[in-house]
Amino acid sequence: MKKISVLIPCYNEEASLPLLYTELVKVMDSCKFYNWEVLFVNDGSRDQTLSIIKDLRHEDSRISYVDLSRNFGKENAMLAGFDYVTGDCMVIMDADLQDPPSLIPKMLEWWEKGYDDVYAKRYDRGKESWIRKRCSLLFYAILQHSTRFEVLQNVGDFRLLDRVCIDALKKMRETERYTKGMFCWIGFKKKELIFNRGDRVAGKSNWNFGSLFNLAIEGITSFTTTPLRFSAVLGFIIAFLSLGLMLFYFLKALIWGDPIQGFPTLVVIILFLGGIQLLSIGILGEYLGRIFNESKHRPIYIAREYNGKKVD
Repeated sequence: MKKISVLIPCYNEEASLPLLYTELVKVMDSCKFYNWEVLFVNDGSRDQTLSIIKDLRHEDSRISYVDLSRNFGKENAMLAGFDYVTGDCMVIMDADLQDPPSLIPKMLEWWEKGYDDVYAKRYDRGKESWIRKRCSLLFYAILQHSTRFEVLQNVGDFRLLDRVCIDALKKMRETERYTKGMFCWIGFKKKELIFNRGDRVAGKSNWNFGSLFNLAIEGITSFTTTPLRFSAVLGFIIAFLSLGLMLFYFLKALIWGDPIQGFPTLVVIILFLGGIQLLSIGILGEYLGRIFNESKHRPIYIAREYNGKKVD
């Protein structure tokens, strides 16, 4: 009998876990021809999330959990899940029920037909502000045009992955992680499912504009060197235009005898060039910072406990 794992990273989700468990039980009971494992990864929650997970495990042996020593972030928490899931395939979903568990049987149908990665694409992004939606679409457009592989738009982490995909992702141990890009990078046979993303049923989101912006920077710098190339091309263009402007003023003064004037213009040009230089240095700094973090070879996460047992 095949085993299905459901991976759920959790950070301060005490309000939504009982509701999520109820929905998952409905799915698991309707698919009794599979063995089930629901793996919660507690990512350093500060509320009663871990206590609730332990209570659920006490009531249901299908529940497993990994408790991380602190908050390492969702990307790293998912890697912990990749390392600990034991199923023949794995469904990744959020704990807030914006990803409907009722879609899991449909994912399993396509998996049984031979697809390795059955991903859920959002038709409706749910209750999001207009500016957040526009920024998200802009980010996907930038990433799509700057990488050499297809980037799936309006696709989150909600998906089913075959064991071959899980094993491939486990090999990717970089510290600066953008897992949505990794799903595309590893390839394999993919199938798209369209769904309407719901609203959070309880609690509040831990994602603000700052964390989303940082995630966007991670995505761009993890999968493309286009920003470096952009700064180099921009520098070449500015240097070429500056040389042409210099020759223009030189010939103007030599032929017509016009004095070279324009102090405000000079100040503006200096400030513009200074801004471009700082931008280029900032882009270089982002990549150097990632090299610095990778060179430390620190563990990506530290697990404190797995199903009641301390992790060595």
